[in-house]
Amino acid sequence: MDSEERAALPPALADAAAAFERYLRLERGRSEHTVRAYLGDLDALLIHAVAEGSTSVADLELGSLRRWLGEQSNAGLARSTLARRAATARSFTAWALREEIITVDPSLRLKAPQREKKLPAVLQQQQVQRLLDELIAAAQTRDPVAIRDLAIVELLYATGIRVGELAGLDVADINRERRTLKVLGKGNKERTVPFGVPADRALGDWLDFGRGTLLKPGAGAALFLGKRGGRIDQRAVRTVVDRLLQAMGDTSATGPHTLRHSAATHLLDGGADLRAVQEILGHTSLATTQLYTHVSVERLRDSYRTAHPRA
Repeated sequence: MDSEERAALPPALADAAAAFERYLRLERGRSEHTVRAYLGDLDALLIHAVAEGSTSVADLELGSLRRWLGEQSNAGLARSTLARRAATARSFTAWALREEIITVDPSLRLKAPQREKKLPAVLQQQQVQRLLDELIAAAQTRDPVAIRDLAIVELLYATGIRVGELAGLDVADINRERRTLKVLGKGNKERTVPFGVPADRALGDWLDFGRGTLLKPGAGAALFLGKRGGRIDQRAVRTVVDRLLQAMGDTSATGPHTLRHSAATHLLDGGADLRAVQEILGHTSLATTQLYTHVSVERLRDSYRTAHPRA
């Protein structure tokens, strides 16, 4: 919904939507992507509410919220989308209650289909090694882009950071003496993440030989640069990783998140503490990290079924 469409809402609803947007951006510090998702869901809810005769947030009631989700379910929306939209409705009404716009939260008994918990795609350790061997060979040509790509993949796998976190890194965020990096994660929360000797070696080559070759005015302190010399963007990193994974030929996994999933799974396979992995990944909830324990169990079962004579 654009500004003109929102202006067509009853004033009380338009004002509430604008105030909720400010809350998401300024108080919660949500990313632009998250804010857009919340507002898209909220706009859909408000359009439905107006069609049913609502003129203010106080007119929203549990039956209306249920009918809204029911219509979308009948239209064939995915369970994950319905779950997200229900979460948006709950966030909006809870905020309205705190702001004393309403006196009763109508979403307290609102239920939506549970999200389907799909196990994330991960690479085997041997696959990661093969991927890195290819990158190491390419970097030995001293091509600055190849040196950069090696450093990117080494760091993504070594730390499990998100692609947006990697793109936002500055040179000063790297402490090579302690082999740690400072990451600004979701909700503007800062954390320190360790990395190993291979990633440090790749970073050293990038900083000593690659970065200066690509660097152009305006790049500032950005750690990783695009081919035009400015700060690399997330899309460029995804393109690099997608191309490398596709070239492997024995995995259907795509995107930088594959390296994050793989790092988490391999840490747990190696006996890392679950809460330590939670801290490394920057998960707010331990339940999110626990998903990777299921991945490890599935891998164990696959190995058992393959190797045991009476499996």
